[in-house]
Amino acid sequence: MPKTPPPFAAFEWLIAWRYLRARRAEGGVSVMTWISLIGITLAVFALIATLAVRSGFRSEFVGTILGANAHVTVYSTGEVDPLGNVNRTITDYPAMAEAVAQVPGVTRVAPLVRGQVLLSAQGESTGVEAFGIAAEDLQSLPGIAQAEQSAGDLSRFDEGIAIGSEVARIIGVSVGDRVKLTSPDGLQTAMGSSPRVNAYEVVYVFTAGRYDIDRTRIYMPFAEAQGFFNREGVADELEVMVENPESVDQLVPQLFRAAGDQALIWTWRDASGSFLRALEVEDNVMFIILSILVLIATMNIVSGLIMLVKNKGRDIGILRTIGLSEGSVLRVFFICGAFTGLIGTAMGVLLGCLFALYIDPIFSFVNYAMGGGVWDPSIRGIYALPAELHLSDVLSAVALSLGLSFFVTYFPARRAARMNPVEALRYE
Repeated sequence: MPKTPPPFAAFEWLIAWRYLRARRAEGGVSVMTWISLIGITLAVFALIATLAVRSGFRSEFVGTILGANAHVTVYSTGEVDPLGNVNRTITDYPAMAEAVAQVPGVTRVAPLVRGQVLLSAQGESTGVEAFGIAAEDLQSLPGIAQAEQSAGDLSRFDEGIAIGSEVARIIGVSVGDRVKLTSPDGLQTAMGSSPRVNAYEVVYVFTAGRYDIDRTRIYMPFAEAQGFFNREGVADELEVMVENPESVDQLVPQLFRAAGDQALIWTWRDASGSFLRALEVEDNVMFIILSILVLIATMNIVSGLIMLVKNKGRDIGILRTIGLSEGSVLRVFFICGAFTGLIGTAMGVLLGCLFALYIDPIFSFVNYAMGGGVWDPSIRGIYALPAELHLSDVLSAVALSLGLSFFVTYFPARRAARMNPVEALRYE
């Protein structure tokens, strides 16, 4: 009794390879194969590139938030004075800071004084937000002390102020220049409050990586800020850093107990939650749209296989006549379609990974070719297009492409397998 060949035997691969190499005179199937191959390659490339940029954008955004901003901010609910004004300053901030620092998972607690001021120099002025902070606390803030770009000496912080790079650019100052700070809530006189104006030396210029931070933020010594903003002996808030910012919500009950009944807790997720949720929704929508693009690309395989089956009807009849089973014929045409999907997916993965790894020179070239100004940080919030390649994103793109390719290939291959050899040879 003759032995049945195993599935995907060598002769099945040989026939499939012969069909994939069909020439124009034999039906032009190779042209459709190339169209399918290019379509899948571009679709997978677009999917991986988009997923990499999406991951890089979220990582860059969250990184700059966590590097230059508090993971948790502790406020006071405030007290109402006899005149009906609410005083929300923290009077016993050293004790509260010490209690909060004892919470497991907290790595840093810094009292802050905050206020809006007008910064001016050389005839230029701009509104900024001033943060009063101790020198040792500022040096432990990674987004500022280890900024992407910086100039000056942060160890001289007690002798002047630190300003964002965009602030320095707007008013035209650099390290060593003197600037004036003007606060509308200054000296209290019999005629009311008068603006307070002080001059300071710029000792440090930082680039935190976020345009809105570099454009609006300056730092000044804590004791100097207390006097400048009439906060003698008090602080406006506590800046808290934690070991695991992604799990900050789990620390909120403990922070409440440590800070006391008069405390208000505001996490970085509360401050940026709407933006992060918008990013998540956008990510899901983009993945669905690009998945449809991959599906459209794989449908070209169906078109090519249908043409192949039609052109090879006589061959199918002969193969069935000499003894090939329906399963063998199905596998031959399945190999034709799956091989196209496999090669297209591999090429798309290669191009997508190269794009993510070399996005900086690619973006620089595009920016140069377009005459500059392609990326506006005042709109985007960050200074360059980021990309971060994750294995999970690549695997999801590969699984989607191969899954769709194999799925759509089955139906025309099944049609070829069920072709009646008598009908296929009747008119030959």
